[in-house]
Amino acid sequence: MIGEIGLRIVGASASPVDVGIKGFRPFATELLGEPQLTIDTEVELPTDWWADGCTIDRTLIDRFDFEERDCDCVLARDTEARWFGMFPREEGVRPIVLRHAFGSSMIESNAGLGGEVPDASLWRFGLWVAFGLIAVPDGAIPIHTSTIVCKDRAVLFLGESGTGKSTHTRLWRENIEGAHLLNDDSPIIRSTAVAYGSPWSGKTPCYRNLHYPIAAIVRLSQAPHNRMRRLSALEALGALLPSCPPSFAYDEQLQDAVCETLSQLISTVPVYHLECLPNAEAAELSYSTIFGE
Repeated sequence: MIGEIGLRIVGASASPVDVGIKGFRPFATELLGEPQLTIDTEVELPTDWWADGCTIDRTLIDRFDFEERDCDCVLARDTEARWFGMFPREEGVRPIVLRHAFGSSMIESNAGLGGEVPDASLWRFGLWVAFGLIAVPDGAIPIHTSTIVCKDRAVLFLGESGTGKSTHTRLWRENIEGAHLLNDDSPIIRSTAVAYGSPWSGKTPCYRNLHYPIAAIVRLSQAPHNRMRRLSALEALGALLPSCPPSFAYDEQLQDAVCETLSQLISTVPVYHLECLPNAEAAELSYSTIFGE
């Protein structure tokens, strides 16, 4: 169970725990009733539909590099389903393809076809995309943020890569009593203003099956000073959107669902912009602004 989304994976060879993907074990629970997402990993799917010149009738949504594993990633759709493929450039590493029929709780994949064990880094990312395809229409978004917990409430720190999200949450842990990390890369947020830990935490092994009400969301930027202000609703939406799954922005239905969830969220949760230095004073400023101390 991840962010109130029940997930079942069919096919032992593609079980993330057995494949060696860190982070999923704390989320293994006994499901009550049918899961919201079932991934059948033993389905034979075509793996050539992404190539230049291919005549298969699918509309490209987005294509990008997955630098962690040196491969092309392609998100596309046809009249019946969305498709996501990861196509490694390295010889001997087989592609992983996902197919999600519109309105279905099932995602098909070839990840465990024939009992083969998928590449762990590709499969970890594939599971993140699969989860997002189901979660986003359900009002839950995997969001790129480093999330701290203090006083039993979550604070999310957003920003472009390299802006110091992990540094700022470390400064909280070092300088704010009781502060601890919930997730360092991709927690799940809901329109109900709750943040959930997830199996995806970037380079920091922080996989906590816990959830907390959100106290605030903070967009960080580097500056020669420490200064913090609350954003208007329009500014807040602009601050959050870049941290949501980027490929989903090119799919009208998925982006509408993202915007709806964010709009509900920022109607109850304050969003700030923190211009800051990487020092203890920045952490103390954000803490005192959010919690009034």
